[in-house]
Amino acid sequence: MVHSELLDSTFAALADSTRRDVLARLGAGPATVSELAEPAGITVTGMAKHVRVLEEVGLVTTEKVGRTRQCRLGTERLDDAMLWLNFYQRLWDRRLDGLDAYFTLQKGQDQ
Repeated sequence: MVHSELLDSTFAALADSTRRDVLARLGAGPATVSELAEPAGITVTGMAKHVRVLEEVGLVTTEKVGRTRQCRLGTERLDDAMLWLNFYQRLWDRRLDGLDAYFTLQKGQDQ
C-alpha cells in the first residue's frame, strides 16, 4: 500500500480546482507558468504558487528555459493515487457484485 503521507499531500494538492485545471491543461502538453495563469485569470505569481504545490508532490515538473519556467506533468504521484483508488474500486466492485448476487437469488426465491 502507498504511504499515507504521500497520499495525503497528493490529494491535498488535487483538492484545489485551479491545480486540477493545471493538470488537465498539462495533459495536452507542456506550458509556461504564464500560459497557465492567463486562462485561470490569476497572476503569474499566484500560478507559480499553485505550480510549486504540484511540483512538491511530484505531480508537475518544471524547468527554467530562459526567462520562463516550463511545466510538464509528472506522473509518479498520480500513479500512487491511482493505485490507492484502484484498490478501493476493486474492493467495492466485489462487494457490489456480492450484493447483486444476493438480490438475484432473493428475486429467484420470490417467484
